[in-house]
Amino acid sequence: MKILHIDSSIQGDSSISRRLSAAIVSRLLAVAPDSRVTYRDLAMEPLPQFSPEVVAAMQDNDGHGKSAEVMARLREALDELLAADTIVVGAPMYNFSIPTQLKSWLDAIAVPGKTFSYGAEGVTGLLGDKRVIVASARGGLYEQGSPAAAAEHHETYLRAFFGFLGVTRFEVVRAEGVRLDPQIAAQAVSDALAQASQLLPA
Repeated sequence: MKILHIDSSIQGDSSISRRLSAAIVSRLLAVAPDSRVTYRDLAMEPLPQFSPEVVAAMQDNDGHGKSAEVMARLREALDELLAADTIVVGAPMYNFSIPTQLKSWLDAIAVPGKTFSYGAEGVTGLLGDKRVIVASARGGLYEQGSPAAAAEHHETYLRAFFGFLGVTRFEVVRAEGVRLDPQIAAQAVSDALAQASQLLPA
């Protein structure tokens, strides 16, 4: 199994999503020891955000100068995704959604003809053979039925995005309410780590 491990938190060693994503990868390696892991830290090495420069690079088939450098970085991120069987995504909630660094990675992997295609009957996702596991950390409570549920544009966005790309094996390991109270945080992280430890092989 080839595992792509993505982290996006800017919190460094204090990050809960990083702790959870590491636990998920450790569990996957325990059940499939021959697996290979590719790691990408989007906070330390962010991809270029969508901009006129990035669009120009995508349209520059000859790949000259700055465009070639930008395209090489975007292609590398896409190639890592396409080569992976399982993608583990460390995704903290920032301001009701995902970090901008993670959004740039999603923009880089949403490529017509590679991860989805347009046709007469609409859009077809091309990543149906892949498994996505999200390590989610959220400061408040956003579960369905909670007062803040309508502000949750985090896991729902990731589920919709990967669903658009054809992913049907989408799982979430979540620690929620980690900013409300130290005891709530400790229990939430403990529960999430326990969930990670029970993940089944692909």
